[in-house]
Amino acid sequence: MLPILLSRNRCAACFRQFNKLEHLVEHMRVSYHSVHEPTCGICRKHCRSFESLREHLIGPLPKQECKNIFSIRGCKFCLAIFESSYALRVHQERCQLSGLNAGVLARLANLGIRDNLSMDNIGRARGSQVVALACKMVGGGIDGSLDVCARVCLIDENENIIFHTYVKPTIPVTNYRYETTGIRPEYLRDAMPLRQVQTKIHDFLCNGEPMWRIRPKGGRARILVGHGLDHDLDRLQIDYPSVMIRDTAKYPPLMKTSKLSNSLNYDIQTGIQDPYEDCVATMRLYTRMRSQNHRVEDYPLAADPQNRNNFAAWRQSELERMNPDQMLEISRSDYYCWCLDSN
Repeated sequence: MLPILLSRNRCAACFRQFNKLEHLVEHMRVSYHSVHEPTCGICRKHCRSFESLREHLIGPLPKQECKNIFSIRGCKFCLAIFESSYALRVHQERCQLSGLNAGVLARLANLGIRDNLSMDNIGRARGSQVVALACKMVGGGIDGSLDVCARVCLIDENENIIFHTYVKPTIPVTNYRYETTGIRPEYLRDAMPLRQVQTKIHDFLCNGEPMWRIRPKGGRARILVGHGLDHDLDRLQIDYPSVMIRDTAKYPPLMKTSKLSNSLNYDIQTGIQDPYEDCVATMRLYTRMRSQNHRVEDYPLAADPQNRNNFAAWRQSELERMNPDQMLEISRSDYYCWCLDSN
């Protein structure tokens, strides 16, 4: 009788076992399990991040059955499972984020100003509705530790450069950080003023829409992709609505298990770093996350009014009569999944 009772108290998402049903209900109330969580393609276990899913499959203590299958048919980049080793090889050729193509466009990033932030006849900027931004900082202040934006790059979804320029610092530069930035004093002497850069990028992002009207769906404003965008936008002195920002440094499925750090899942640049490559890496990661095939729900967020009482305390007795699968069915995510951008 005991094993039957225990199986009833097993979470249908993460497989955690509870002694009492009320403990399982409390777990579902705070876990926010949903179809948007990274899920093992073999045993269907839900994980809080791709880092924890990676540990489940190939970590120090993986589930052995899943590890065995994954070693033959699993993609080490996106952690998906395929029907055959041949299908896996075809997929991996286009899946990896490392080895960024240093082609013509990458070389153009080093040629100075490149400005395609053109406007059409009615004052709206043309181009992609999703763009990626990256900056490179030099040092200001007495000890050179104050970050000052000296270079900025903006690309579209096809990895074409929309805008690239050096930025004239508003304060004296005391450390050009040449080993990583490749920036010399002569590059900034006649560079574009910060205020002009700020206006150009802000107007392009808003795309003719006033800030108070910007909304995530159905508007003209652009989605902005990047890594550590809070810092970049602060150094550029640009204010942009958080609902339009997709930051790989703060996206829950990309957070490491420790919650103290995060990973782009691509080879970190060494030596002189090009903001174009940063833009490409974050754009590829965003499009990978956006292309995930999750079940479509009318109200996908726990914060949606229709879901706020799904696990309310006054429903405790009703919830305890549900089985784990029924509880998982009414559970919703506590973060905005980027797959919703494709709906």
